[in-house]
Amino acid sequence: MKTRRHFLAGLTTAAAATFSQTLRSAPDPKKDIIVGHGKHQYKVIKDWVAPGQGRHHPILNCHEMVQVKDGRLFMVGDHWDNQMLVYKPDGTILESWGSVWPGGHGLSLSRENGDEFLFVTDSGLWKSGGSGYRQTGRVSKIDLTGREIFSLSHPMSVGAYEPDQFFNPTETAVAPNGDIYVVDGYGSNYVLRYDHQGRFISRFGGKEGVPELERLNNAHGIEIDRRKGDDQATVLVTSRADHCFRRFTLDGKFIETISVPGCKVCRPVISGQELYAGVCWSTDPVRSKLPQNPSGFTVILDAEGQVISAPGGTAPVYENGQLKPLQQAQPVIDHGHDVCVLDTGDLIVCQWNALQTYPIKLERI
Repeated sequence: MKTRRHFLAGLTTAAAATFSQTLRSAPDPKKDIIVGHGKHQYKVIKDWVAPGQGRHHPILNCHEMVQVKDGRLFMVGDHWDNQMLVYKPDGTILESWGSVWPGGHGLSLSRENGDEFLFVTDSGLWKSGGSGYRQTGRVSKIDLTGREIFSLSHPMSVGAYEPDQFFNPTETAVAPNGDIYVVDGYGSNYVLRYDHQGRFISRFGGKEGVPELERLNNAHGIEIDRRKGDDQATVLVTSRADHCFRRFTLDGKFIETISVPGCKVCRPVISGQELYAGVCWSTDPVRSKLPQNPSGFTVILDAEGQVISAPGGTAPVYENGQLKPLQQAQPVIDHGHDVCVLDTGDLIVCQWNALQTYPIKLERI
């Protein structure tokens, strides 16, 4: 009788890989939780990070994650002296470090002439014990060892802000030419543009004094959309309180709104031709009033801006071209704050305010 090992040995390399992938992803309906819709369905793996690692790598909130070319996953959080955690794709924590970003919130990857760098965004909002503090935020460029390359100038120092305007940035994105875009999502809701050396260029967006359909209201995340090529790249900015993404040209001219009704979406993450985002809250009026109730899920949009799957949420339904409001359907994601898309198509979901739990994995079926 042939064993599975003998059977795989008789297959071609490609066929064996396909067979192994099928076995890995096959869900057990008696014990596995399956989320998502259509071609984007996933098996929920809550213990992606094995129990026991927290003793040496404590966390408070898991904010954002990126994957570098050697496969390691970097995640920023807001623990007082343990703000950067580095994982293997299997969830093993390799190391943790960092005590200079107490409001650690945003993490973006920049590839420059074969080298990789991280932009770390400290929102300036952080907690100590039962108290909360608002300080000024900052954005730093570091290498993969944590060595700082430079920090961006405070917008008031370059004439972009007045003294009474808060600067509490939440995220960055890097354009094809190296320009750095910063969203001030917890402060004054502008997008600030700097060149690759950190010199201020311009600002755009904002919440006040702009048309309501163009405003940025909790400009929580940002991404450079390069799906149509670098020569047609645009800027996608989250307007979380308005349940949408706003699209701008690279020099800040408004193009369109991509609505995701019912979803307080976090940063847009583009992988292939699709856009992924964590949903920190839905607007379900019943769930929103329940204490310690998980309220998040994730959404996946196609290149046309249509929601094609909502893992953990209700199925996307369009009526007369309009998406009906989404809400949480399965309480498996607790305040989804970011989505990291792996080469396998699996998702790692970072959770905020989730009782100090590590990210969870959604294994694609």
